[in-house]
Amino acid sequence: MRRYGKHTDEDDIRQRPNRKGTRPRTSIRPKHEDAVEGMVLTVDRGRLTCLVDDRPVTAMKARELGRKAAVVGDRVSLVGDLSGEKDTLARIVRIGERSSVLRRTADDDDPYERVVVANADQLAIVTALADPEPRPRLIDRCLVAAYDGGLSPLLVLTKSDLASPDALLEMYGALGVPHVVTTRDEFVGGAAAERVREHLKGRTTAFVGHSGVGKTTLVNALVPPERRRTTGVVNAVTGRGRHTTTSALALPLDDEEGGWVIDTPGVRSFGLNHVDPSRVILAFPDLVPGTENCPRACSHDEPDCALDAYVAEGHADPARLVSLRRLLATRERREGD
Repeated sequence: MRRYGKHTDEDDIRQRPNRKGTRPRTSIRPKHEDAVEGMVLTVDRGRLTCLVDDRPVTAMKARELGRKAAVVGDRVSLVGDLSGEKDTLARIVRIGERSSVLRRTADDDDPYERVVVANADQLAIVTALADPEPRPRLIDRCLVAAYDGGLSPLLVLTKSDLASPDALLEMYGALGVPHVVTTRDEFVGGAAAERVREHLKGRTTAFVGHSGVGKTTLVNALVPPERRRTTGVVNAVTGRGRHTTTSALALPLDDEEGGWVIDTPGVRSFGLNHVDPSRVILAFPDLVPGTENCPRACSHDEPDCALDAYVAEGHADPARLVSLRRLLATRERREGD
């Protein structure tokens, strides 16, 4: 028995409501012309703390951004409640163009690229000369990531009272990387921070290093006391540091020159699966002219590479070519090798 008879166009036929609403879908998205600019300070489980007009504002990513994620250092546009008061939430509707990116993968076989920091000018690679032992391969990988991402590297060697820095400085001397060597006493007294600060004025600097090297301790000495982070100690059994920093955090420098420091979690591996080796050569401007006669898709570490003849003719320091090839080879070597 038909409930409504043969004529299904009668006025009394009930229509099921549209669960998704009656408003038609459209590809036109709001322009958010009233959005306010801000900077991402930290990211924690989908919530982003942004600096908006000198006050912290909690925000989340708008759905229209899709899979595009905002990271520490990003310049973003926000709408919604921008008061920064407790239990308020704004929305990030735009992510600005990035001037630089520090990226890594979990290992060299991992296809998933992680952007750690955006818009940093400099990468401070912090390593201890002892307790824990230095890992040159990890330093090499950080240098490659810096050159690939458009950041200038800075080498910070700590605990020089326990071991000499001469071997490491000789290894990286040909690269021309600026460096600061410090002792444990200088960390306590603040002299280390003052010498590092000279390289940070007016710049945004990301700090990276494996756990236990004094990275967060150094960052704490650079920023106001109320913004300092928790630090840990080296495990006496394994000789490795304990993770105390679990998320990247941008902090303003406490001086008139301006500038920011970004403390990142301690790393035990730094995958380079995302790096295009052809971009690393750009960090060696003295060698770039010599690549004009290289074979197509030259790896710069093969018999037909034109850089060998270029260096042999005296156009560049041979040590520079050795350094370039050592960095290019880091993708084929594990950090502990």
